[in-house]
Amino acid sequence: MSLTEETRAAAAEIIARYPEGRSRSALLPMLHLVQAEQGYVTPEGIAFCAETLGLTKAEVGAVATFYTMYKRRPVGEYLVSVCTNLSCQILGGEDVFTRLSKKLGVHHNETTEDGSITLEHAECLAACDFAPVVTVNYEFFDNVTPDSAEELVDALARGERPLPTRGAPLCSFKDISRQLAGFRDPRPEAVGAGVAHPEPATSPDSRGSETKASIRKAKPTPGAGVPRSEGKYEIVDPEATGDAGELAAAEPPADPEAFMPTSPAEKRKSADS
Repeated sequence: MSLTEETRAAAAEIIARYPEGRSRSALLPMLHLVQAEQGYVTPEGIAFCAETLGLTKAEVGAVATFYTMYKRRPVGEYLVSVCTNLSCQILGGEDVFTRLSKKLGVHHNETTEDGSITLEHAECLAACDFAPVVTVNYEFFDNVTPDSAEELVDALARGERPLPTRGAPLCSFKDISRQLAGFRDPRPEAVGAGVAHPEPATSPDSRGSETKASIRKAKPTPGAGVPRSEGKYEIVDPEATGDAGELAAAEPPADPEAFMPTSPAEKRKSADS
């Protein structure tokens, strides 16, 4: 499978983003680029990156095998990643993965027979406040359950593209790989679509009680030598403070210098006087 002239031209465009003599810095987007054409990082793709950037194939291979976003075997149209790190696992992430594995008939890093969906464990998707989470081609589906996750992959199998909780509408794995290489999403409907990062809705946890906390600025302790501009934060009970999102304003001190730290030189000067 040879790389197209379009990909080779795109590679030159990537390299041109970097200062002269720094072309090897283009390796990460270059790997995404070859993955965008071939569906994974092939031996040919590694050789292309090495030759183009003046690296050895061993150097390129070391990078491609270090980062999990570079795949060494063919990936389906949709990469379904289930976070099973601590926060998500405690809230049911492992149950979600087990359900999807059984539903799709595949295990970690395996692709369904029709080539449509690849399933993987994800070590962390950096969305603990929305746990458990699943991503499809790196777009987020928050607060999933085994049932909702199964409904999601059923929709993908039917050729549908459910709208993510936040971010742009779904595209194929090859398309998202090209975007990760630094090229714009050409779809008009993707411009300004989705929500950047919605606040998690207050909902009952596994024990049936509401989980909600806020931070509030606390006044420095007089005499502790902490400037009032360096106020500390403490967890407070939202039921006792009203609006959980409100920050308490610190009152200006009667004598600002009373809260300022005293240096050894100032102490000696005060003693001499």
